[in-house]
Amino acid sequence: MKTRPRVVVGLSGGVDSSVAAHLLIEQGYEVIGMFMKNWHDESVTISNECPWMEDSTDAMLVAEKLGIPFQAIDLSEEYKDRIVDYMFAEYKAGRTPNPDILCNREIKFDIFLKAAQKLKADFVATGHYCQKSETVVNGEEVYQLIAGADPNKDQSYFLCQLSQEQLSKALFPIGHLQKPEVRKIAKEADLITAEKKDSQGLCFIGKVRLPEFLQQQLKPKKGNIIQISEDLPVFERLKVPVLAAPNDWDQKTLDAICLPVHFEPSQGKTIGEHNGAHYFTVGQRKGLQVGGTGKPLFVIATDTRENVIYTGLGEDHPGLNRFGLFVKKDQIHWIREDLALQPGESAEYIARIRYRQPLSKATLIMKENGLYVIFENAQKGVASGQFVAWYKEDECIGSGTIF
Repeated sequence: MKTRPRVVVGLSGGVDSSVAAHLLIEQGYEVIGMFMKNWHDESVTISNECPWMEDSTDAMLVAEKLGIPFQAIDLSEEYKDRIVDYMFAEYKAGRTPNPDILCNREIKFDIFLKAAQKLKADFVATGHYCQKSETVVNGEEVYQLIAGADPNKDQSYFLCQLSQEQLSKALFPIGHLQKPEVRKIAKEADLITAEKKDSQGLCFIGKVRLPEFLQQQLKPKKGNIIQISEDLPVFERLKVPVLAAPNDWDQKTLDAICLPVHFEPSQGKTIGEHNGAHYFTVGQRKGLQVGGTGKPLFVIATDTRENVIYTGLGEDHPGLNRFGLFVKKDQIHWIREDLALQPGESAEYIARIRYRQPLSKATLIMKENGLYVIFENAQKGVASGQFVAWYKEDECIGSGTIF
């Protein structure tokens, strides 16, 4: 007689992972609950609450209620190496990291998965709102990452860097449900987390203020805020040639539309001071503290070497809206390896550049040096270091880091 498959559930102390564990038990799996402690530093948490203590207690109480074994695992060392240091390095370089995507690729479905396999687990499960499916390509089984059924909660974007190997070991028990249904199940199962508020913010800390967090390593230094006029000649190159389809564009046109613009202070006027270019990201409007501009002021570029922030007036400023972006060759990731484009090939997909952004039509063009992504509609606040993810209907096909 075959023993029941064993699953380790990442219990975060929230309602989603609690219900995930409950559903797996109902489906006949042997379930073990495991709490990941990723963060130690209390000096930058908001207020004096200690979030992980409360979460770890809730996770333990849920495991007790469900009658499953529970253990906590301290991954803060690996977390610091792979996520925190990456965040500091990216901000320092003037890029905008996405720790949540990295946390899934590097921690939950790598280090945590390996810890689960030491417990002889067949799978790991999380409370993510996404789904997994399988298809057969050339006689081989291929795993598919499918969007969560709740459009308000779909988290497939955060999992866009997972590999076939990682997906093969993953279970997403609540991906087919709507959030209110999840809370209802938690209530009926009398789980302590049923009414608990969803945690906001970064995967690892949830309750940390980003500027204070960054200031630990990246010291404040004063620099100029420059306003760039919308009729700067450089913006001409960002306009899409109306008549030609993206596949017919030459390399020069692709580069002009997809590579970021580099500004010089001489191209604009100084309108204020900031405390460090590395605290700001493209598309940001809060925290500039420049008054009297009439329309809202947005960050359109940062230069962390020269410590300058470039801004533009109004949401329709051409520096804020781009039709194209570029992903370097070594930063392209195909979840569906069988659909990977070769140099000279192109494909039509729908894509997004941030979590919960509506998907919009895009043409992907593969060249020797990397991938060019051209959107049908201009995208606001394309930030270097963030991830673009492309989909076919509700299946996430691949992703890459924006150059």
